[in-house]
Amino acid sequence: MRTVGTTVGGAVALGAGAVAYAALVERNWFALRRFRVPVLPAASAPIRVLQVSDLHLVPRQRARIEWVRGLATLAPDLVVNTGDNLAALDAVPSVLEALEPLFRFPGAFVMGSNDYFAPVPKNPARYLTRRHAEAPPGRLRLPTEDLREGMVAGGWLDLDNARTTISVAGRELELVGTGDAHIRADRYAAVAGPASTSAALTVGVTHAPYQRVLDPMVADGARLVLAGHTHGGQLAVPGYGALVTNCDLPTDRVKGLSRWWPGAGAPYAGRAQWHQKLDRWGEVHLRGGDESQWEAPEDAAWLHVSAGLGTSPYAPVRFACRPEATLLTLVPETASA
Repeated sequence: MRTVGTTVGGAVALGAGAVAYAALVERNWFALRRFRVPVLPAASAPIRVLQVSDLHLVPRQRARIEWVRGLATLAPDLVVNTGDNLAALDAVPSVLEALEPLFRFPGAFVMGSNDYFAPVPKNPARYLTRRHAEAPPGRLRLPTEDLREGMVAGGWLDLDNARTTISVAGRELELVGTGDAHIRADRYAAVAGPASTSAALTVGVTHAPYQRVLDPMVADGARLVLAGHTHGGQLAVPGYGALVTNCDLPTDRVKGLSRWWPGAGAPYAGRAQWHQKLDRWGEVHLRGGDESQWEAPEDAAWLHVSAGLGTSPYAPVRFACRPEATLLTLVPETASA
C-alpha cells in the first residue's frame, strides 16, 4: 500500500509541478525566433520583418508590455501584427503602449476574433474537442475601432480584407490580407487577383490560417504568408508536439516556418515535414525529414505561423510552447533557408 500511495503521491506532485511551471514560468518566458526565408528576387538585399501576434493583453501584464516595447531595438524594416491583441475592455491603451516604439517602422495589421470579443471562461477540456471553435452566445464586444484607429494613427496599414503596396527598405512589397477566418470575417474574394509583377514580393497576412484562405492566397502568387491564432498548440507534448491547432491547419504546421501550396493540407498529400532546431543562440535552423516521405512543389510558398505571446486570461498556461515573436530575414530565393 505504501508503494501505491507513494506512486500516486508522486504523480500528483509531478502534475502540480507541471501546472505551476506552465502557469508561472513558461507563459512569461518570452522568446524571439529568427528565420531566413528565401523569397526575394536574385541579388536583393535582405528585408527584416518582425511579426508580433496574439498578445491577449490585459493592462496588468507589465512584463509583456515592456518585452514587446524592447523589440524596437531590432530596428526591423517592416512590422506585421497578426491580431488577437486584446483580452479586456480596458486593454487598448496598454496595447498601444506596447506597440508605440514599433510605430517608428513601416507596419501592417489584421484583427483577430479576440480583438472583437472579450474572452469568457470555458472548460479547458473543450479545447481538445471539435467544439473548440464555437463562440459562446452573448459575448461582450471590445472597443475594436479604438484599437484600429490607434494603429492606423501610428502609421500602420489596415489589411482586414484589403490589398495594398508598401515601400520597405527602398523596395515595393504587395500586401494582401483578410479578416479573421475563425469568425468567418474573411473575404478573400474581395481582394483576390494575381500577384503584382512590379512588386519585389507579395505577402499574405491573416489571423487564423484556415486552408480556405491559404490556398487562394498562394494560388494567386503570394510567396510568403504570415498568420497567428494557433498559440503553437499552447499545450504541447514533449517529443510529440501540438495536439490541436484551433483551425483546420495540420498540426505539423502549428507554428514556425513550413512550405504551403494549394492542397498541402490534405492528409498524406506529400506534405513537407520541417523540424525546428534551436542552436545555443536561439536561432532557428530548418532541416528536412526523410526525403522519401515528402516532396514540396518547386513553386510552393512559405508559411510562417506565430505561436504568439499571450493566452486567454482564463487559460493562463503554456507547456512546451514558449510565447514568442519572430524576426524573419527575407533573402533571395537562391539563398539557403
